Amino acid sequence: HLLQREYREKTPTHLLQREYREKTPTHLLQREYREKTPFCLLQREYQELLLPRQGWERTQHLPPRRFLSNKPKSRHHPKTFPVLDGRVPAMFRHVFQENLRNSEAVIKRYSELLERVKEGGGENAVLRHTQRNKKLFVRERLRLLLDDADFLELSPLAGLHMPYGNVPAAGSLTGIGRICGIWCVFIAGDATVKGGTLYPIGVKKQLRAQEIAMENRLLSVHLTDSGGAFLPLQSELFPDKLHGGRVFYNEAIMSAMGIPQVAVVCGSCVAGGAYVPTMAEESVIIDKIGMLFLAGPPLVKAATGEDVSPEELGGARLHSQVSGCSDHFAPSEKEAYECIRSVVSTLNCEPVPEQDREPDSPLYSPEELLGLAPLAYSYTLPVKLILSRLMDGSRFQEFKATYGTTLVTGFGHVEGHLVGIVASNGELAHDAALKGSHFVQLCGQRGIPILFLQNTAPQPAGPASISKCGRSFSPNFLFLWPNARVGLVDSQNFPTVPPAGDWTGEELELKQLKAKLEEESSAFYSSARLWDDGIILPQDTRKVIAQCLEIMEQKKYQAVSPRSHPIIRM
Repeated sequence: HLLQREYREKTPTHLLQREYREKTPTHLLQREYREKTPFCLLQREYQELLLPRQGWERTQHLPPRRFLSNKPKSRHHPKTFPVLDGRVPAMFRHVFQENLRNSEAVIKRYSELLERVKEGGGENAVLRHTQRNKKLFVRERLRLLLDDADFLELSPLAGLHMPYGNVPAAGSLTGIGRICGIWCVFIAGDATVKGGTLYPIGVKKQLRAQEIAMENRLLSVHLTDSGGAFLPLQSELFPDKLHGGRVFYNEAIMSAMGIPQVAVVCGSCVAGGAYVPTMAEESVIIDKIGMLFLAGPPLVKAATGEDVSPEELGGARLHSQVSGCSDHFAPSEKEAYECIRSVVSTLNCEPVPEQDREPDSPLYSPEELLGLAPLAYSYTLPVKLILSRLMDGSRFQEFKATYGTTLVTGFGHVEGHLVGIVASNGELAHDAALKGSHFVQLCGQRGIPILFLQNTAPQPAGPASISKCGRSFSPNFLFLWPNARVGLVDSQNFPTVPPAGDWTGEELELKQLKAKLEEESSAFYSSARLWDDGIILPQDTRKVIAQCLEIMEQKKYQAVSPRSHPIIRM
């Protein structure tokens, strides 16, 4: 050992290292090197060695470098999924043209209904609201509140042709838009509709907006302008579990969940309408137009004989200086929405980080979806034709492609978001149901959102459409195409009735039932009753899906701290 020591002291280091490497097996040298070298440097060295030889594409599958950075990382999706053939076969060209004509007809009707809804309670009501009462129209309020006009409106056709009359947009605008970069649910009352009084369908619309906020952990903003409940329908508004009181229950539950809620009093808030802003975490009231009271001046006069003005009873100065029911006083509507935007910036909510997404567009035009939206069930086109117009680059990784073929399952990207697809392709047979169950469990295990495309064969229609994430299963969002039909049976399969003449009682009853089913299964009837979240045009489907996926993604970035009770204001 002394000789070895003397040898090492007299021999230059580089010669010793060379001798050591020559005598030591390679795998031991590699192991020793890895143990002594920091992990991040090893990864960088490994990637730099591969780049010249194998090209950039091969390095996409390597683990990411472990450097800490505040800059959002871009997502690079592999473009290895097979490309779908989206060409419409020649034998189906006549079906495509029939579908196209039908789509144009139903879209025309949809557009007419939508324009009528955007007028609120009508021209006279809007003029009275804006000129006499000096208030902004509800859509103008949203333009001041939101970052941009590109928001997702929910159920715009709700309230049309109800048994108690037309209630355009159910008396309120609900939807999801960005405030200070954060996706928020908004519930904005429209006082031009029935004087702002609340109808049963209006309660249902507010409850659905709150449900979406809870499911997706979205901040809620209430723009309250309400005349209270429509008393002739109080039995359908007040006493039951999912009636008006549920709105206030949801406010307390959301506060306990740590989901912020803020409000602007931008009109009269009477009776139950007064609870909403006073249960919010922070509220703003607008001078001269914001009023907050349980009973207005006429009821005070009737009960006590006292003459009192609305401003004295529940005006902005009273509630911001005396009662403390409002936290911020705003001299004008514009300043109120600027204030609420400032409040949102203090809520410690994180927006979805900007991603460097450059998704490929589908290889086939989304406009062609108009020809793929089925007119009837007798000529349903293959669902992969639809997928080829929705997925990035028309790429789709199919799961169990040759098993249970009446249900198509697999993975694709929509505007860069990975999704699982469960799409009807015929009658839901036993093997297709097994495949669907297996695939849904895979997506659940991997945390991948699922997009269900429903197009159920008419026999049997009800159970199959329900099982594929119908309304009863509480999907995050549910939309219809304007050609869609929602029903347990297809009225077209009913026995034919003589066109005219002497009908028997049974034939007349059958004719009436067929007409009733035909009316009640239309997309417009469904959407008016909030059985869905709205009708969307086929060519807009990809955009709406991408918007919903981004909205759902935001809750991943929200800090959730344990809370046992809501904020108690007073």
